[in-house]
Amino acid sequence: MNVKRYVLDTPARAEKGRGLKVVAKRYTVGASSRNSQGLTLVFAHCIGSHKEQWEPVIERLFSLQRMKDRTRQIREAWSFDWQNHGDSAVLNHELLKDRPEGVSVCEWTPVITDFVRSPRMKGHHIVPIGHSAGTAAIMLTTKEIPPYKLAYAAMILIEPTMITRELFNAHLEDRMASMDFAVAATSARRNIWKSREAAFEYFRKRFPWGMWDERVVRVLVEHGLESLPNGEVTLKCDRKQEAVSYPDTEPHFESAMQLGRICHTVPVHLIWGTRNDLVPEFIQDSLSDASEGRIVASVTKIKKAGHMVVQEQPDVLAQTIAGILDTVKVESGVVERSKL
Repeated sequence: MNVKRYVLDTPARAEKGRGLKVVAKRYTVGASSRNSQGLTLVFAHCIGSHKEQWEPVIERLFSLQRMKDRTRQIREAWSFDWQNHGDSAVLNHELLKDRPEGVSVCEWTPVITDFVRSPRMKGHHIVPIGHSAGTAAIMLTTKEIPPYKLAYAAMILIEPTMITRELFNAHLEDRMASMDFAVAATSARRNIWKSREAAFEYFRKRFPWGMWDERVVRVLVEHGLESLPNGEVTLKCDRKQEAVSYPDTEPHFESAMQLGRICHTVPVHLIWGTRNDLVPEFIQDSLSDASEGRIVASVTKIKKAGHMVVQEQPDVLAQTIAGILDTVKVESGVVERSKL
């Protein structure tokens, strides 16, 4: 793949986000970018991850789609780091010292929104793909763009953590316990290793990384760690910044409401792992509850995978996404859009 790095500013309208940068990468293969009928994929990662974790999936998707109809081929793919994750966290290191409350998904969303509305994306047929908290980020981009102006050919939500406020409150004890566990586990996690090789060996032998595809672990070691002056390595995403992201529930409430609105205009596809290790079935079922107005285009479950399906089963996930992309309706270079 051809990879190019970009640095974007957080829009002023993002609450407290001024000055924070977002690092993105653009992926193309050969002359794929010349295919104006092809699909442009936009990826948003989960809490504690980074943009490169998608690379095994992206690479496989280019391969799977390259011999198909031009409207099914991948024109280009973009992946974005949250402001306090990955390379963005490195660039924003000093500013994040004054942000003990972390960076909300609501501050990440405007960057992606402005990108998909930018002249660079004019004429592109965009399919945003989010994982976990990243699903809230991409779903909330639809709040600022009128449905008839959306260039989204479809939306793909992988293990979404969206939930209505009412359902959250109805299961408050269970949801708070899950959140508290994530915060405690993240805060206590080891974050410094003598070398990248030592970090790789550490990850391979321990939960949850031991369940990941080895390529994804190597991507984590290469792109998720940064070198310290003494030669050791540490996580680019500070443990405290990651931990405070879990209690940021408001974006997940808002995105669940928005799902019920946008699904009538844009095909929305849900992908889950069969191992329910984070998102319980009552939340999964609620997000495709037609009686609540959430009418999704498809629901797929991937075997031998849990919440971290992106990391655990990248090839199977890519094949699942490819199947969804084959259903996208693009005729004569125009995305078919439901009438309001």
